[in-house]
Amino acid sequence: MSRMLVTGGAGFIGSNFVHHVVAHTDHHVTVLDALTYAGNLESLAGLPEDRVTFVKGDITDAALVDELFAAADSVVHYAAESHNDNSLHDPLPFLNTNIVGTYTLLEAARAHGTRYHHISTDEVYGDLELDDPARFTEDTPYNPSSPYSSTKAGSDLLVRAWVRSFGVQATISNCSNNYGPYQHVEKFIPRQITNVIRGIRPKLYGKGENVRDWIHADDHSSAVLTILDKGTIGETYLIGADGEKNNKDVVELILELMGEPRSAYDHVTDRTGHDLRYAIDSTKLRTELGWSPRYRDFEAGLAATIQWYRDNESWWAGAKDGVEAFYASKGQ
Repeated sequence: MSRMLVTGGAGFIGSNFVHHVVAHTDHHVTVLDALTYAGNLESLAGLPEDRVTFVKGDITDAALVDELFAAADSVVHYAAESHNDNSLHDPLPFLNTNIVGTYTLLEAARAHGTRYHHISTDEVYGDLELDDPARFTEDTPYNPSSPYSSTKAGSDLLVRAWVRSFGVQATISNCSNNYGPYQHVEKFIPRQITNVIRGIRPKLYGKGENVRDWIHADDHSSAVLTILDKGTIGETYLIGADGEKNNKDVVELILELMGEPRSAYDHVTDRTGHDLRYAIDSTKLRTELGWSPRYRDFEAGLAATIQWYRDNESWWAGAKDGVEAFYASKGQ
């Protein structure tokens, strides 16, 4: 049994990965998470205690990070400040976690020779025009447009530099928008689902024409395991499931699947610097490493996600009122 350290493993994508690893491998997983507002120990509930160890701590804590790296065979770095709206309100936590935190992890990987995989986002590439047939590839130039995406771009570049300068055994993946269980209700899809459950009309930024390339979190997890197992050190792999949908279509599909009229939502003020379109070309991952997504049908994946939020109201209810009060204060 190998020993894997997962940073941010109590967050949305990280906790889904921990569940996936426990279900599909024999690895022992140590989760390092600071349990900020977006981290939730309940997301790890029910996992076997002999397979998962939790450590509360910050990835900028060099002594703690060094201790955990010394005991790990591999590290998957999910921990990040990741909400665009929050980065526009206060960029400093994004600099601390995404830049300083990544630097701290890379120095530990360098000291211990630990296999390191860095989780990133397609938002580092900026956005595409709505009528542009192109998709992001591993060769697309970086063009971030928010404090969040710029700090993630910076962290990616640190990884590349530590591979080249110091021989760190690292890979990078940039993924499209995730959906699925355990996602904080501030995010687009769970916010609209929980609004409908609460009898609140969903909210749509602007005209709702902005396009995102959706992937189920379990497919993201399987791709990361594939890269850890087969990926070439120093390489970047884009993870996507051909799930391009504009926000209007997503809101209307949520309403339809939940038995409401497709028109039962409100338009609100658009977000500052709202990127138009993301689209991932995952050809390299599929052809070189043989990965393919399980959830090719977005509607089926969304229906399963809706059911999860219906069945797990106790998981999200405590955060819901505060999130809606925050958005209401901005007219959103």
